[in-house]
Amino acid sequence: MLRMKLAGFSPIKKLSFDLGNRNLTVFHEGGLEDIKAAIASLNFGDSITESCPYEGTLIDENDLSDKKLLWSVMIINFSVFVVEIIFGIIAHSMGLVADALDELSDAFVYALSLYAISGTLLVKKRIARFSGALQLGLALWGFVEVVRRFIDAEIIPNSLIMIIFSCIALVGNTATLILLGKSKTKEVHIKSSQIFSSNDVIANIGVIVAAILVFILQNRIPDLVIGAIVFSFVLRGAIVIFKLSK
Repeated sequence: MLRMKLAGFSPIKKLSFDLGNRNLTVFHEGGLEDIKAAIASLNFGDSITESCPYEGTLIDENDLSDKKLLWSVMIINFSVFVVEIIFGIIAHSMGLVADALDELSDAFVYALSLYAISGTLLVKKRIARFSGALQLGLALWGFVEVVRRFIDAEIIPNSLIMIIFSCIALVGNTATLILLGKSKTKEVHIKSSQIFSSNDVIANIGVIVAAILVFILQNRIPDLVIGAIVFSFVLRGAIVIFKLSK
């Protein structure tokens, strides 16, 4: 949110984040009051801890590496989305479909992270609004579909397909976490990506547990419950992206 808020300020040359200590270092050439006002508008309870001249050379060697990482994890997430959405429909599993849409949601977040590193403010906002609107629509459709399937008589989801492709998704998200863990930077776009991928792993495990319960109970309810939970993740992602687009 800070990156996108400050993206239109030409005096800013570089932003460096220290998430652990909640510190942001802004390298700029003038425009301090405007920068302070922009940050204050986000209501993060900000305050300046230090302001001093900088005599070094601004070279960010991590940007290229981070771009490669984000491209890799975005491709992994989108690939998992394609596989899960196809077999989620075949298996009649709302859990797999919801998990697939959550993967798509994260792919959008990684795309926005790429534009947070480099890209115009106008492009960032347009992508954020489009992806936020799409995710919101998918989340609302998902909740409606869960309610419909709960009310109407439906065939029991194929638990074997659910387990197989949830495990494939789990492998993909674990690979994503390993890739992100190799980043040497502490920048926010990498840390936030790790959080999203960790949530994906939890969702994958939830679908696997639901599949086991579907098999044991021969009932579709566990699949609908996990589907509703994962759709709430998609809805949360849509809300976050709408905030970024403002």
